[in-house]
Amino acid sequence: LKVSAKSTDEELLTAPFIVIATGSRPRRPEEIPFNDVTICDSDSILSTEVIPKSMIVMGGGVIGCEYASMFAAYGIKVTLFDTRNDLLRFVDQEIVQALIYHMRTNGVTMRLGEQLDKVTTDERGRAVTTLQSGKTVVTDVLLFAMGRIANIDMLNLAAAGITPDKMGQLKVNEHYQTEVPHIYAAGDVIGFPALASTSMEQGRLACCHAFNVAQSTLPKVLPYGIYTIPEISTVGKSEEELTKEGVPYEIGRAFYKEIARGQIVGDLEGLLKLTFNRVTLELLGVHIIGDGATELVHIGQAVLTYGGKVDFFVHNVFNYPTLAECYRTAALDGINRLARP
Repeated sequence: LKVSAKSTDEELLTAPFIVIATGSRPRRPEEIPFNDVTICDSDSILSTEVIPKSMIVMGGGVIGCEYASMFAAYGIKVTLFDTRNDLLRFVDQEIVQALIYHMRTNGVTMRLGEQLDKVTTDERGRAVTTLQSGKTVVTDVLLFAMGRIANIDMLNLAAAGITPDKMGQLKVNEHYQTEVPHIYAAGDVIGFPALASTSMEQGRLACCHAFNVAQSTLPKVLPYGIYTIPEISTVGKSEEELTKEGVPYEIGRAFYKEIARGQIVGDLEGLLKLTFNRVTLELLGVHIIGDGATELVHIGQAVLTYGGKVDFFVHNVFNYPTLAECYRTAALDGINRLARP
């Protein structure tokens, strides 16, 4: 492995195993005239020195939604643009609709299902976004957050016998080995889910395999945390997935306003939702929006991982007052639905 930098001479490194974990960077298409002041990506926006009065966020994925809700909380007039008709497709849509409600309440304008025509700047340096529908959005700042690119273009992978796929990502097996067995890859460079938590575990498992250390595999049940305002966390199957798979399911809901801790912290609109098999009562999914969602989800993750049933929450006692009580309330709600004629 040859390593070179502007400040040092070229250095040759050797090792029996190599792990490629170079991460990713924001995609910057040529048709977007980035100047990193008024037209930024999700990295350069962090260096802004002036809080703008208006902003358009291009991209309705995790990063776009996080930034849109964050800047809206500052009182900035935010427009959220995406070519798709819905946000966060991998999240239970009831939770997504709750997020959309909160974002609109905070003044976010949605421009979904639109196609981009061009991006320019006016005489005042403001970003001018023209859509194919004829709409024009003029804002102080444009934040482009539509995709990321794996940091592999400077690695000369062809010299090592490795060929990226069509998405510019590296193909790996269950042990995170590339097509060259002693070279492993983990994290954003191998694609979905591209989370910090899963990437760290992928790297650990790759090293364990390389040095013949006893290991498991990456869990099939993974939690997702989305740091919007309010935050979202989800683990397991959504209603949409269960419907598509033809699984007989039921849901149970608990609203924070029903829970003493929700009233104490002032979150009266939070929601914890369970999906479970209506025949076996097996817990299938946990979906949360509200204060502490990314912490609260781990209780459900543990029950899911061990194949637990929804009545686990009914037959156990939770500290009072805590948001964890939502699990018991949601489980009771779901089981009561089964008893209805």
